[in-house]
Amino acid sequence: MVDCVVVGAGVIGLAAGRALALGGLEVIVIEAAGAIGTETSSRNSEVIHAGIYYPPGSLKARLCVAGRELLYRYCAEKGINHARTGKLIVATRDTEVPVLDRYLAQARRNGVTDLARFGPADVARLEPAVHCVQALHSPSTGIIDSRAFMLALQGDLEAHRGTVVLNTRVSRVVRRKELFEIEVAGTPTIRCARLVNAAGLHAQDLARNIDGLPQATIPPLHLARGQYYSLTGKSPFGRLVYPVAGPADLGVHVTLDLAGAARFGPDLQWIPSIDYGFDADRLATFTAAIRRYHPGLDESLLQPGHTGIRPKLAGPGEAAADFVIQGEAEHGVPGLVNLYGIESPGLTASLAMAEQVRVLLDRR
Repeated sequence: MVDCVVVGAGVIGLAAGRALALGGLEVIVIEAAGAIGTETSSRNSEVIHAGIYYPPGSLKARLCVAGRELLYRYCAEKGINHARTGKLIVATRDTEVPVLDRYLAQARRNGVTDLARFGPADVARLEPAVHCVQALHSPSTGIIDSRAFMLALQGDLEAHRGTVVLNTRVSRVVRRKELFEIEVAGTPTIRCARLVNAAGLHAQDLARNIDGLPQATIPPLHLARGQYYSLTGKSPFGRLVYPVAGPADLGVHVTLDLAGAARFGPDLQWIPSIDYGFDADRLATFTAAIRRYHPGLDESLLQPGHTGIRPKLAGPGEAAADFVIQGEAEHGVPGLVNLYGIESPGLTASLAMAEQVRVLLDRR
């Protein structure tokens, strides 16, 4: 028997496992894949978000703003490669300017006080390749080596009585008296007093296999695939560039890697099941979206990159949903925390979210 089992060795599971281990618990993090962070945690833009887009008071807003500062501090302490690149959010037509006004007011309510409004001449001096009628500049937005971050989390976990077990898929969880019995193919049953479901794209599937968990507490899952194109050659951008967001995503934007190379994405494709295939037929749509703010794009320099899948709780045509973090008060099962819909800004929020998980389990 161990004190706690965390299912899922993505950035959220590793951060939660680390927080619990630092709190003195013996923790096992179980991962079905053969490596840590192979899905949502490594198939994203690697952006450290400021906390601009999310409704005031929401988990996304609160955990993003708190997590951003924790993440920058952790990167500095651990020597994790990262950069405060800054970001421009651009309105490319006059009808989009009120959206920037809304972002500015919302960001201030979220505690993001460093946004500055730029006119087209200001943007031209900073980013000559960018076209817009107005922009917001976010100096606290940045990028991170997410792989190095996850390895650091794993290192902290393992230095404090924690273990990461790979190639181990949970088939069923049975509740017996005060313990969870976790059935795993090919290995003895694992018993624990606390269980964290951080299985990401598979969180709902796992929840349905936890005996005693009310099925009505499990939210629906909607899979949204996004793909990225890499830009060959030297990047014309020195910082991240985002259009105003769509109803379900942040739009096809420019991100940079830590070597300075540019990539565009992600787009949004609703899919019925997990499929990381790249759809080259979407190039024309991609190109049109990019040219709204980067009219000088040479389409021949775009090369297919990677794809990622976001575990959304709201489907097509629905308003974006908040993170869902359920403890005993929500589902009635002592010692269990379920995390659902942890998409962007999950990477930024991970350390703050891990602390919330620890507090929920400490109440036990």
